Amino acid sequence: MGCHDCPSNCHAKSHQRSRFWNFFRNKQPQPLKKAQTQGVVALVGMPNVGKSVLFHALTGKYVTVSNYPGTTVEITQGVMTLGENSLAVIDTPGMYSFLPISEEEKVARNLLLNQVIDVVVHVVDAKNLGRMLPLTFQLMEAGFRVVLAINMIDEAQQLGMKVNSQHLQMELGIPVILMSATTGKGIKELKAQVGEYVNKSASLSPAY
Repeated sequence: MGCHDCPSNCHAKSHQRSRFWNFFRNKQPQPLKKAQTQGVVALVGMPNVGKSVLFHALTGKYVTVSNYPGTTVEITQGVMTLGENSLAVIDTPGMYSFLPISEEEKVARNLLLNQVIDVVVHVVDAKNLGRMLPLTFQLMEAGFRVVLAINMIDEAQQLGMKVNSQHLQMELGIPVILMSATTGKGIKELKAQVGEYVNKSASLSPAY
């Protein structure tokens, strides 16, 4: 049984940010206005992993683009429909690490730490999986519910590359979805997993 299926209170613990990450949390009001939705999903990943394509596949064409307060970095927000529920989706700026170097990475980190995020979808390129997993570990360490979306799997398969998603899911203890945002492969499975996580989040009372 994977960690994400465990009925114990480990999910409540996962929502408690570690002392290390709490060091970065500021006390300012949340920078983005939360829509009338049942949860918030953040798309996170390095540049050029197909994150924006996935965002539009999840939300459609009605989106809001605004600058993060005090910066010129744009944040894109939309709404994803899951059955009768609506979830806010935030496309965060590209980031390589939770320890930022660029202004975009700093905005992405601050957004994650200062917003109430129900699910983080870490979007990675299947062709460069190894160098992208460290950020997955950082997100998990920070206490987020993480879904690993391995995008561009079709391109990886054309190069003869194979990804054992079941083995990876067992090793990481988080859901792993093989997908191609451009063709729609894996979108349905990703939505189902996000919905499951949001429902679990609503049933718990994590400490922030």
